[in-house]
Amino acid sequence: MSQVVFSSWGREVVDNRQGGDGEVEAVQRRLPVTFDGNQPIAAFMGWDGVVIKDPSIDVVAMAAEYAKRVQEDYCCAKCSPGKKGTKVMQDALARILAGQGSEQDLTTIEGLADLLQNCKCTLCATSVIPVVDTIKHFRNDYLAYISGENQPKGEHRYTVKLTAPCQSKCPAHIDIPSYIEEIKDRKYSEALATIRESMPLPAVCGRVCPHPCESACRRKNVDDSVNIMVLKRTASDYEWQHALQPPMQPKPRKDKTIAVVGAGPAGLTSAYYLALEGYPVTIYEALPEGYGGGMIAVGIPAYRMPRHILQRDIDIISSMGVEIKYDTRVGVDITLPELKEKFDAVLLAPGAHKSKPMGVEGEDQGYTGFLAGGIEFLREAYLGRPTGMGKKVVVVGGGNTAIDCVRVALREGAEESILLYRRTRKEMPADEWEIDGADEEGVRFEFLVLPTKILVDDNNQVTGVECVRMELGEPDDSGRRRPQPVEGSEFVVECDTVIPAIGQDPDLSFIPEDMGIEITRWKTVVTKTLPLQNAIGRDLQDDMGNALTRTLVTDCDGVFASGDAEIGPLTVVACVGNAHRAAKVIQRWLEEGEAYLDDDDLMEDIIWSLGVYDQDEKVAWLDSVERTNQDEVHGRERASKGNYSEVELGFKDSKAVQEAERCLRCYRVGMLAL
Repeated sequence: MSQVVFSSWGREVVDNRQGGDGEVEAVQRRLPVTFDGNQPIAAFMGWDGVVIKDPSIDVVAMAAEYAKRVQEDYCCAKCSPGKKGTKVMQDALARILAGQGSEQDLTTIEGLADLLQNCKCTLCATSVIPVVDTIKHFRNDYLAYISGENQPKGEHRYTVKLTAPCQSKCPAHIDIPSYIEEIKDRKYSEALATIRESMPLPAVCGRVCPHPCESACRRKNVDDSVNIMVLKRTASDYEWQHALQPPMQPKPRKDKTIAVVGAGPAGLTSAYYLALEGYPVTIYEALPEGYGGGMIAVGIPAYRMPRHILQRDIDIISSMGVEIKYDTRVGVDITLPELKEKFDAVLLAPGAHKSKPMGVEGEDQGYTGFLAGGIEFLREAYLGRPTGMGKKVVVVGGGNTAIDCVRVALREGAEESILLYRRTRKEMPADEWEIDGADEEGVRFEFLVLPTKILVDDNNQVTGVECVRMELGEPDDSGRRRPQPVEGSEFVVECDTVIPAIGQDPDLSFIPEDMGIEITRWKTVVTKTLPLQNAIGRDLQDDMGNALTRTLVTDCDGVFASGDAEIGPLTVVACVGNAHRAAKVIQRWLEEGEAYLDDDDLMEDIIWSLGVYDQDEKVAWLDSVERTNQDEVHGRERASKGNYSEVELGFKDSKAVQEAERCLRCYRVGMLAL
């Protein structure tokens, strides 16, 4: 028999109560069999229907609990249809559960669907869907309660989560509809407070975030996604432009202390949330003072992320009681065992600052003009040190670091900046708008090209790169078509500088082998995960193919890992989400003696896996309103030598409000029965 007893998920009804074996592919693949590796999932109710796995589940009691949670915990009461409609639904189900209901109550609930379509947001409108599904398909269960034949059994516990398509897709799980609503009402300080509940680097992620949230914005189903990232920047910019003091105050100081290795986005995030809870946190950072932020400081150009604005975010984190020891390299100036001895907990968050080799002939010969890597080139440029760059620069790679390198090369005085990539522009992992920016600034792109040899003169000075043309074959594991060499297509790209930028790894050489901390072949720290598997026996995974539910706990007692060092190179926002969870796990370990994921963490992962955004949903009753984009400096002169002025300029107040008004407030509530 199928593990699904009944499902209306996705508006597809599968009913196996009489012994059928129908399946719901989305549910079978995306919903785990257990909640935490142990507790079986009995049922799920949410915005797109109901899924029942345990035939003994009390459907009526579950529906009543769902309606109660929606009305009491999540209904904002800002509109009459939602406030009154969800209350009517809650009261009717409560009467039925108490044996005091009637069939008229069922009719009333079924009639709420049209009323709740007039709500201010979609929370209430979607909450009636699974309840009506249970009435339609389990009517006899309701009638048994109405007649007094059934009594509540109370055999299951429930866990509930508020979400939204954008919020679930955001790696930091920021309450996006809430802060956009506050911006719409010109409550910028309140919006920033909402953002900081999940994101302590709002100025940063208001500028350099790849905004995956916008790919899951329901507004796309009407016209175009809301400009979520720039609205976040608007709230942050308002605070510093008006010289407002952040209102956060840490809790009273606690005795237990925490050391963090690395002042990058992961280290700063975990330190911020632990400091707010009253824990003394000390961050050890190898870079000099003034360059806190890790890869944000030395890996993201100032024309994208101005240093003084980054520093303000860091200063705010420091003001919470976080101490940052700069120019201190763990493994050299202080050892990891010493940190473990000195502090009650240690978080490893060193980032990924070591470039990967290209694997081409001549790269290991120390040639003049062949630079160590893109990360190293960017770091030297930002620190104001000689980069070793010439006038005709070739950068190899297709990610954001490669794009940053070709654009920075122009600002460092290159006469020609060339990017070589082995696939086409379509397959480049770099953000499209960054590629467009490089194009506008005059970068020359060579696609379907693979370097094979570094060419030099008699003085070992780089003179060019020998390359071969490529063609795309069948897709590889990443889903992109695999490039294959074209026989006899060799050619040379002349240059005096080559910068490999094909990826980077964490440098974990500071971790002694005898500490019991396992390192993967990808040079990341092994942490414990929960064995969440779907109905076909496969582990649930994130977008990168990693185990979805990560505890961030290493095999060394009291040592945790986060960010690039734990999972491989991540975006800033992904590091923030990962590190916020690490902070919560560390706090539980310090206060309870056990490091674990709570119900909210697990629901976050399960709802992400199930998927909230439906690209095929029809949202046809709205008029189209053009997306508002931020002002931007255009023209090649913006990339002139020494010009690191910010290119994207954000919103003015009126534009921010105009764009915020496009948000549909797409809240949903999901509930698991265990």
